[in-house]
Amino acid sequence: MDLPVDADRLRADIEANAAFGRVETEDPEAHARTNRTGTESNRAARGRLVERLRDADLDVTVDAVGNVLGTWTPESADPDAAPVVSGSHLDSVPEGGIFDGPLGVYAALEAVRAMRDAGVEPERPVGVVSFTEEEGGTFGNGLLGSSVATGETPLDEALALRNDDGESLAEALDRIGYRGGDAVDAATPTDADGAATTLDPASWDAFYELHVEQDTTLEEAGAAVGVVTTITGITHCEATIEGEANHAGATAMGERTDALAAASEFVLDVEAAAKEVVETASPSAVGTVGSLSVEPNATNVVPGRVAAGVDVRDVETESMETVVDAARGSLARLERERGVETEFERPFDVAPTPMSDRLREAAHGAAVAADREAIDLHSGAAHDAMRVARVTDASLLFAPSRDGISHNPREWTDWDDCAAATEVLAGAMGRAAVGER
Repeated sequence: MDLPVDADRLRADIEANAAFGRVETEDPEAHARTNRTGTESNRAARGRLVERLRDADLDVTVDAVGNVLGTWTPESADPDAAPVVSGSHLDSVPEGGIFDGPLGVYAALEAVRAMRDAGVEPERPVGVVSFTEEEGGTFGNGLLGSSVATGETPLDEALALRNDDGESLAEALDRIGYRGGDAVDAATPTDADGAATTLDPASWDAFYELHVEQDTTLEEAGAAVGVVTTITGITHCEATIEGEANHAGATAMGERTDALAAASEFVLDVEAAAKEVVETASPSAVGTVGSLSVEPNATNVVPGRVAAGVDVRDVETESMETVVDAARGSLARLERERGVETEFERPFDVAPTPMSDRLREAAHGAAVAADREAIDLHSGAAHDAMRVARVTDASLLFAPSRDGISHNPREWTDWDDCAAATEVLAGAMGRAAVGER
């Protein structure tokens, strides 16, 4: 199924969305935006999406956690059939790029428009979704809207999360008018008792997400689209190292219990463990100590306490466990050798997630029909598709990223590449919607 897309229409949608939360930079090639859940820019981005969904004659639903869904139900479709849905997210990291998330949302909408323009007659409804708070950092650890919709996170727990200003997610969504659909005259899903609830991805036949790759595999291969085999697992760990704060001038070197010196060894131990796993077991494994909080953090004081944030990822669970076990072992050694006290917690843990073979085959078929080269690869970043894959068939597609840069104002995917990947997405969705297997 070859479904040409309107590249200019897709570009106009992404550029218009980029204006919400735009950040001015001195670099003429940079395109920065900060669009955090619950902000005025987030309200504006959601509002424009709702308008564009309605312009395309889609019925709009906003659920209790702010997820937005537009549904196309043509006369050819059984309205009770499980829909084919595609989308991503509109929120961003601070000073992020303009493609991460919005490409997937507006590519999904363009795919629906392409199907309609080509006269495709789906057997089932087709949906476009934008999930709330995918990036994390404002409310929770990320993938929030999809994790609530798929039952991974209780709705009440999500709505109680607070941002740095102490405002809850429920309060923020109420303020911008997206805690349910009443404020924007859209439908709100409800439970048996009539209470507002969330979308139900378990009722979907298929879910596709298109995203920028955020790496250089496609660019180096000269391929138009990546078909993801597995989304990496992610573990976040928190290590605390307690020493003794003391005067930097009056405390002899042999009398110190320096928490930061101990933490420096911990950082190198995690790095070494990850490198060993790469060399001996899994080349896609990574381990990072990405944050340190030092107390009292004064030049003339021996550091008394350090909190370290650890990120471990791979497509193999066993290799992730190896790095985590090495981190625990490092802390035990530091207690013995340096006299510090340590704690270790693992608050966030997501297993590697394989993508649907059925939907991957449909994507490869769509690429052949569109005369676009598609290659298999894994994803080293988390995406909403990994949550949805827990309850229904899901597939993640990638468009090339220039130099692999993302979460950065210099993030860029050429407009022709956006259109090419969207053409493959449209073909894959069309195949699923007309019942091809």
